[in-house]
Amino acid sequence: MDFFANPDAAVRDAIYSSVVEHGAAALPQEIAATTGLDIAEVDAAVQRLADAHVIVLQPGTAVISWAPPFSLVPTPFRSCAAGAAWFAPCAWDAFGIFAAIGKDGSIEARCAWSGVSLTCGVRDARVYGDAVVHLLVPAAHFWDDIFFT
Repeated sequence: MDFFANPDAAVRDAIYSSVVEHGAAALPQEIAATTGLDIAEVDAAVQRLADAHVIVLQPGTAVISWAPPFSLVPTPFRSCAAGAAWFAPCAWDAFGIFAAIGKDGSIEARCAWSGVSLTCGVRDARVYGDAVVHLLVPAAHFWDDIFFT
């Protein structure tokens, strides 16, 4: 891919590659080195990706909190596969991680009401478990306050 043809795609790919491989977003300098873009171009692309709801920044900063379905900060939802683990912003995204990485795995989570450990995940590309994912906010309003959602 010609990174200069689409800097946003190059930055997005660098972010997600780092998250999948290392469980953390690459630093702007690392993204610049990987893509051949300068820091200002990387920073501008990160902001455009956040504005387009591709990634979520910590409020008032350029620090990435989420690259959905991955969370770069600890959450109550942890997806485990092939000896690696990633946090997810929510229960829904915990399942989405397996789709993103193309692997089966288990989810470490607890019921928000009772605190009981939940047994669920993806096996043979199919969801298992008997927990229910309850979304408090209609999907059309997720981005009204994505951290609350």
